[in-house]
Amino acid sequence: MPEPVKKTVSAFAKKPKTQVAEEGATVVFETETEKPDAKVRWQCNTKDLVSDDKYVIKADGNKHSLTIQAVTKEDGTAYAVIAGGSKVKFDLKVKEKEVMEEVKLELKEKVKEEVKEKKEEAQGGAGDPAASDPAATCTVAPAEAPSPAETPAAADTTPAAPQPGANIQAHDTPGFDESQAPDMKTDLTGLFTEKPQSGEVTVGENINFVAKVNAASLLKKPTIKWFKGKWMDLASKSGKNLQLKELYDRNSKVYTFEMQIIAAKPSFAGAYRCEVSSRDKFDSCNFDLTVHGGCPHTQSMDGSEEAGELDFSALLKKSASKSQVKNEPDEDVWEILQKAPASEYEKIAFQYGITDLRGMLKRLKKMKKEEKKSEVFLKKLDPAYQVEKGHKMKLCIDVANEDVDVKWLKNGQEIQSTGRYIFESVGNKRYLTINHCSLSDDATYTCVVGDEKCTTELFVKEPPVTITSHLEDQMVMKGERVELECEVSEEGATVKWEKDGVELTRDESFKYRFKKDGRKHVLIINEATKEDCGHYTVKTNGGESMSELMVSGKCSRQTTEQNEIHLCSTMLNMIGIWYKNGVEVKADARTNITHIGRIHKLTIDDVKPEDQGDYTFVPEGYAFNLSAKLNFLDPPKIHLDCMGHTADSTIMVVAGNKLRLDVPITGDPAPTVVWTKGEKVMTEGDGRLHVESTKGHCIFTIEGADKQDEGLYSVIVRNPAGEDKADINVKVPLRCHQPPVMYTVTMFDFFFPGYVLERKKKKSYRWMRLNFDPYTDTTYEAKRMIEGVEYEMRVYAVNAIGMSCHSAASQPFIPVAPTSEPIGLCVDDISDTTISLKWRTPEHLGSSELDGYGVEYCKEGSDEWVPAFEGLTERTSVIIRDLPTGEKMQFRVRAYNMAGPSAPTSLAQAVTIREIMQKPKIWIPRNLRQTLIKKVEETINLVIPFQGKPRPVITWSKDGEYLNPKQVSVRNSDTDTILFIRKSERKDSGKYEVKLQIENVEDTASISIQIVDLPGSPEKLKIMDVWGFNVALEWKPPKDNGNCEITGYMVQKADKKTMEWYTVYELYRRTNCVVADLIMGNEYIFRIYAVNMVGLSLEPCFSADSAYIQKTGFEYKPPTYKEHDFSEAPKFTHPLVSRSVIAGYNATLSCSVRGIPKPKVTWYKNKMDISNEAKYRMFSKQGVLTLEIRKPCSFDGGVYMCKAVNASGEDLLNTPGLPTNCKIHCQSCMLSG
Repeated sequence: MPEPVKKTVSAFAKKPKTQVAEEGATVVFETETEKPDAKVRWQCNTKDLVSDDKYVIKADGNKHSLTIQAVTKEDGTAYAVIAGGSKVKFDLKVKEKEVMEEVKLELKEKVKEEVKEKKEEAQGGAGDPAASDPAATCTVAPAEAPSPAETPAAADTTPAAPQPGANIQAHDTPGFDESQAPDMKTDLTGLFTEKPQSGEVTVGENINFVAKVNAASLLKKPTIKWFKGKWMDLASKSGKNLQLKELYDRNSKVYTFEMQIIAAKPSFAGAYRCEVSSRDKFDSCNFDLTVHGGCPHTQSMDGSEEAGELDFSALLKKSASKSQVKNEPDEDVWEILQKAPASEYEKIAFQYGITDLRGMLKRLKKMKKEEKKSEVFLKKLDPAYQVEKGHKMKLCIDVANEDVDVKWLKNGQEIQSTGRYIFESVGNKRYLTINHCSLSDDATYTCVVGDEKCTTELFVKEPPVTITSHLEDQMVMKGERVELECEVSEEGATVKWEKDGVELTRDESFKYRFKKDGRKHVLIINEATKEDCGHYTVKTNGGESMSELMVSGKCSRQTTEQNEIHLCSTMLNMIGIWYKNGVEVKADARTNITHIGRIHKLTIDDVKPEDQGDYTFVPEGYAFNLSAKLNFLDPPKIHLDCMGHTADSTIMVVAGNKLRLDVPITGDPAPTVVWTKGEKVMTEGDGRLHVESTKGHCIFTIEGADKQDEGLYSVIVRNPAGEDKADINVKVPLRCHQPPVMYTVTMFDFFFPGYVLERKKKKSYRWMRLNFDPYTDTTYEAKRMIEGVEYEMRVYAVNAIGMSCHSAASQPFIPVAPTSEPIGLCVDDISDTTISLKWRTPEHLGSSELDGYGVEYCKEGSDEWVPAFEGLTERTSVIIRDLPTGEKMQFRVRAYNMAGPSAPTSLAQAVTIREIMQKPKIWIPRNLRQTLIKKVEETINLVIPFQGKPRPVITWSKDGEYLNPKQVSVRNSDTDTILFIRKSERKDSGKYEVKLQIENVEDTASISIQIVDLPGSPEKLKIMDVWGFNVALEWKPPKDNGNCEITGYMVQKADKKTMEWYTVYELYRRTNCVVADLIMGNEYIFRIYAVNMVGLSLEPCFSADSAYIQKTGFEYKPPTYKEHDFSEAPKFTHPLVSRSVIAGYNATLSCSVRGIPKPKVTWYKNKMDISNEAKYRMFSKQGVLTLEIRKPCSFDGGVYMCKAVNASGEDLLNTPGLPTNCKIHCQSCMLSG
């Protein structure tokens, strides 16, 4: 259960409540606010209402009203009124007129009974009058208003009284103020899809409260708690009168929680609360229960045999009503318990009617205490974070010390920095970044700094799996294989298959098979039946897809020359239409349509295969139809095709081999198959013989054929449409064991069709066949071998009898393939007679080394490729020279290895051999775009890149004049120009310009160079004034600043005795200063250096005069202080108070005293010293004196006194029974038993 939060003060002093009104009536809702200037808004279904003909909104000071004219059924909905941060909800229920009359009669009878009961209670004095709610009223229009005696009850009893024995569903709580909801979190997440609502019940009846929670977006199963009042947990009270139930719907993923109250009693009435939580989410709802027809009792709803606890709340209400104590504003009991000492708990429980004090104390112990401010963390981690799978998460903390080291833990284990976990430190912030979050990152993370740590929970949320390719409807024949296929958005996702709302699983019969291939999911039904018809659904957590499967049964076929189809209708002279496969049937020479009375007949003469189909008769004006199916029978047929021979051909099989005769057959219905040899029917007997029939085939097999199996075999197929027969002659010759010779043909007496070749890896023992059909040539090219692996080959000779023995294996060989083609061939540069090409190495080089590249070219439209140079080049770029100017040429490159050339790589299009003019453009480097500053005698080397074709003319100048070649050197290339000065001088400063020119096109750029030097020395340093320990100096700037700004001056001083120079100011910007803290009696001289960006001036400027610091003498007189006397005579600051105690319980008497030094304290009872009595204990702490009397009795009653004495004296306070001139300081009190 969450921590109770402090109640918010409601802005309403009077709240509207739910009303029941009759259609056409006028309803008025009234409310009052605490402040007269409060702004009030009225809402209907969360939409703001404005005053119009239907709704009339009035405001008079702090009184506000909403009037609804001519109420209709559409007005029966939820309303709300909002003022500031408070919101009150209420309903308007619209009833028909007859129902309203019954409600009014019941209300009148109920009001009379309550008035009568109140009069009896007032006379007898034992009643418990119901507390009226002054917070709100709900007023009906004058035409519908009840009598004054009925008004109080009608406001609280709007629904009709329930019938005996009925289970009543709860209704909304009238006038519920959201700002007053107890123990409700401020950040509700709205977990409820249906909240329990307030209800009313008669004594002895049952009532159900239902709450529903949608768990589709929850990470954990929701937990629900039911409470009565604020603290009583009803989970432990389940029994005879209370039952809690829980249901879960897998299809909608909705949890249904139900609380059923059985045989309601008057003590069950009150406020209830339902709370639901799931990890970091929480929601709660308040509702009320009203019990009619019974008097309140002192025993609570759990006071039966199952419980036994008493509810004192009714007694407290009675005592409160008798004493007529004024209603005090609601107080938060949690705050009172937190602040009160443990000894006051029972008193508070009795005062506020708490029946489960022990449970409250347990929850109070678990409540979070106020966290102390951390000395290490300025900002800690939040309690929880949530991130979607595959996204990035960044955790951040602020630490107090920027240099401190932190450690990050995951589930208690230290995290090491990897590609997925990145640690960052920026100032006092520390970051942990988790890239590509997966489900394994769903854990507890801790940041540790020294002995302190902070913890958070990271929840990784999987994105919903959606269906990208939906199921399609299918219609199949009975017995066919069905595959329903869909595609989802993520590999490895879990899906659920359903048929007509029932989940499909792998049962023992293996009727359904589920296949998963990446993102594809397939439902397989091996043999479809009529029972498999229906709607199939595949579901993920992000969607679903549905398709329909229809299975049609196979009907028998008929071969009659004439077929008549007739259907009888139920109406005379009915008109209808015949359809074939959905297309209307028209009468023709073979088709005759007749209608005689009730009989409609469709006659088809000379039936043909194309006549088969579904025939339907649809009567006009009716929604039913009659249908029949016409199928054409197919007589059986044997289809023999054995290597081009006819059915009378002889089949040869070598002795010892398997004889297998596979004969294709057709026919519908499926024909029966009989195998015979002569007149003997062949059946499975000794195990060598196998007869098998499948769809479209009949198979006859003899294992290990021998000479006696020779003969004529017959196969006969039959069905109702006819039969067919075929004969097969089988011969079994003996095998010849003569071994063949490698690469020579071995002939036998029979037909020789060719060879069979096999290969294997040298280190393997498994031979793999290269051809399954005999190969007639004696030269064979083997393919699909692995480069760099040694292989061996062998060959078999094959004839009509079988295969010979294999030849001897060939010598081992290694297959080598050419490389793949070079990639990225492009033109790097071109001129009038040359071209520069470049490319990249092939992606696949193979097992052999690359020997080099060959480049060829040809004219466009020609096939004569000419090598660009002799031999091969190992480089991936080449310059081809002496090409004809203006010709269009094509170029290609091949890669060569031991296996030969690769496939060529060519340019996408032919290239014209002509230099392309490129406009001149100077690219000034970034560091030269500002003034270049150099010191004297430093080297200047400026590299200025440019572009332009043909090669441009380059000209350098300085301040509009050409450069002196003795001082400045210029070197030019095709791509850049260089300005070089070996030793720069002050005169080299200035603006340099470079110009590129190609024919009439030019480009210019300028570069500023500043040569700087040390400054000259300052001038005219003077001592302007000397006073105390200070000297004022003044000077003038140097004449030569070194071609740059003077940044400051260095001021130094020296004592004339030692002449050691000390720096006073290292960089002083003004031309006058004051030198302070000089030593008296010494004589000083001064010097000053000028400073610029190069450094100090070579020579300083010395002061012409010296400054002498005069001595001044004085005598030091230390101050005198008078010692303070802190002694003080004893004096009591708090008196003893007379009190009465209960015999048998310890009692204490307290007072306070002050005095320096600490006074000696003596306690007296009736003027008798009790310091040495064992019954008494004396305490003294920080001047507070306490006397504890252990288990006092009536003998311990009397006058107790306390006396304090110290060295500073005694104080006296007059008390009864003592003389006024007594010098003992004491306090007394009366203790009575």
